[in-house]
Amino acid sequence: MTPAGTVDIQEFINSRRLSGYQLTVLVLCFLVVAVDGFDTAAVGYIAPALRAQWQVTPPQLAPLFGAGLFGLMAGAFIFGPLADKVGRRAVLIFATAAFGLASVLSATATSIEMLTFWRFVTGIGLGGAMPSAITLTSEYCPERNRSLLVMAMFCGFTLGGALGGLSAAALIADFGWQGVLVLGGVMPLVLAVVLLFVLPESVRYLVLKGGQDARVAAILRRVDPSAPLDGARFVGIRPGKGSPVRQLFAPGLAAGTLLLWTTFFMSLLVFYLLTSWLPTLLNGSGQTVRSASLIALMLPIGSTVGAIGIGLLMDRLNPHAVLAGSYALAAAFILLLGASTGSTGMLVLAVFGAGVGTGGSQIGINALAAAFYPTASRATGVSWANAVGRTGSVLGSMVGGQLLAMGWSLATVFSVAAIPAAIAALAILAKGRVGRVVPAAVPAAEAAGR
Repeated sequence: MTPAGTVDIQEFINSRRLSGYQLTVLVLCFLVVAVDGFDTAAVGYIAPALRAQWQVTPPQLAPLFGAGLFGLMAGAFIFGPLADKVGRRAVLIFATAAFGLASVLSATATSIEMLTFWRFVTGIGLGGAMPSAITLTSEYCPERNRSLLVMAMFCGFTLGGALGGLSAAALIADFGWQGVLVLGGVMPLVLAVVLLFVLPESVRYLVLKGGQDARVAAILRRVDPSAPLDGARFVGIRPGKGSPVRQLFAPGLAAGTLLLWTTFFMSLLVFYLLTSWLPTLLNGSGQTVRSASLIALMLPIGSTVGAIGIGLLMDRLNPHAVLAGSYALAAAFILLLGASTGSTGMLVLAVFGAGVGTGGSQIGINALAAAFYPTASRATGVSWANAVGRTGSVLGSMVGGQLLAMGWSLATVFSVAAIPAAIAALAILAKGRVGRVVPAAVPAAEAAGR
């Protein structure tokens, strides 16, 4: 506490052990990101079944993958600034319900064109949900272990992707590809109802908004019932100047923003190239549809393992160096993928390692972005970095079909896929040198306002 009657909001969170209430927020955001990951990955797992049913070629599937990712990009651009204006909670609940409903409607598609449309609509909701969940989690975490907690929450995305693979292997044979999309829609619709009654607003956002001291006190009593908060005035968050988008290019932020965007672009390019096309590539190399789905399952599993390890290291070492090393590891395992098609055991190892380096690093840069931006522009910063990255994901999802149509060997395809991972390693290293380095959580602009 600062002078009598005032409470510094971040100091309050930092000075206490992580409470059950904060863990509840983390778990709810974990579940949102999990169903987000399920729906995002679902189209890759059902692609072989779509090819068989509708007799479509890889180039014809590419717009289907791209539509969902274009929707993700649009949703991130739209909902990020909105979350900084109206709050994280409302945007998160609306976006979760929206992509759940759109996923159910996707299962009614009777042509590749209709499915492509509904995947775009689904993507808009997906693009708004994930950055809001990252931001809300970040703002409830103490700074001493923020990277680890945000990355643990974000593991829901990779586990959701893994659930998509298991569901595809179990459901397609009995219910067709539609069963995967229906399941991917019902889960977020149910979750949105739970969020409506349980999820709190970010206390940091409420302090920034002003005039919400009684509401902030009520939430913080759930964090620490013994805290003397009657009549308290909450401080510690400094309003930004100008629009949230303009703040991304304020002095001390501009260079870091551009390098983050470069990293996100390259990271999501390679991640979605693998996520979208790996089951199809494996199927084309001689694996059955079921076997290809199960081997590809090692990608999200590796991402989850990588996220935990990378999160621990980011809280203890230079986070930029940790992420640069993990991207370099990704490039090495992607190269190994191209040389492993003759051995199932080597394929499993290579896909797992690629997941550690790509998915684990992608989770890491989301945690880094959440710590990099101040509260007034945090949701916008995280969302717009993801939106710019989605342009890379669109390219990655579509280029796979073109490479296959050109008749390139798998070794050549994976050699090309390793290049953006290497560029991401260089970009995040450069950010560590020229961008503003923020210790696990208190942005300089806010520290100045204490």
